[in-house]
Amino acid sequence: MSESVNGVHETSSTPSDSKSLAGRTVVVTGGNGGLGQGVVTRFRALGARCLIADVRAIPLGDGPFAGDDGVLSRAVDLSDEGAVAAFYSEAASSPAGLWASIHLVGGFSMAPVADTSASELLRMFQLNVVTAFLCSREAIKAMRKTGGGRIVNVAARPALVPTGGMVAYSAAKAAVVSLTTSLADEVKRDNIWINAIAPSIMDTPTNRASMPKADHSKWPSVDDVASAIAYLASPANALTTGLVMPVYGLA
Repeated sequence: MSESVNGVHETSSTPSDSKSLAGRTVVVTGGNGGLGQGVVTRFRALGARCLIADVRAIPLGDGPFAGDDGVLSRAVDLSDEGAVAAFYSEAASSPAGLWASIHLVGGFSMAPVADTSASELLRMFQLNVVTAFLCSREAIKAMRKTGGGRIVNVAARPALVPTGGMVAYSAAKAAVVSLTTSLADEVKRDNIWINAIAPSIMDTPTNRASMPKADHSKWPSVDDVASAIAYLASPANALTTGLVMPVYGLA
């Protein structure tokens, strides 16, 4: 038996395979971006239903997921507490509840410290830390009602490896690392596993165009990064929480 909830085709029963993502609801913030599309594609291939939150919503009849009634896109300001709470309330309204929340929304800034303003530092924290905090908080509330789930945040290599020339970005992503590990310890007894990935430069058309002379073969592919995220968000991951996983490729 099935039904339609908020425009997304839902099954009325919980997933039959406790190790599978099939039939589970997954939020992907930034799901309309380059990495986001790869992540949504990966989760759909594994049978999950995806609810995208992004600065812009792509109508169901348009975009890379046109005709796929297992994907729904919403326009959400993820730095707005009320908007985030309303979005996660919708996500949690599926019959099986919310299983996973993947937080890809963020921002990048690169400048010497002498040219970095306080407002730019705050902007990096707003885009990277505040959005991850609010989404994690609301996802935890929803997952506690259904007995657990998985959260994956996005840090970055400069948060782990000292990198000059991008102090505002590095500091914000380091805060995402701390957010991830602190929350992981707080909610592990609720069967909510929280991890993060830390990418380097990924192999995307935009990055290739901006760095044409680089050795692109050393960069991690979007598909490979999406696979790492999918594993961390899978119920098959029954042991790992509080991990910040480097996904550097050979770079």
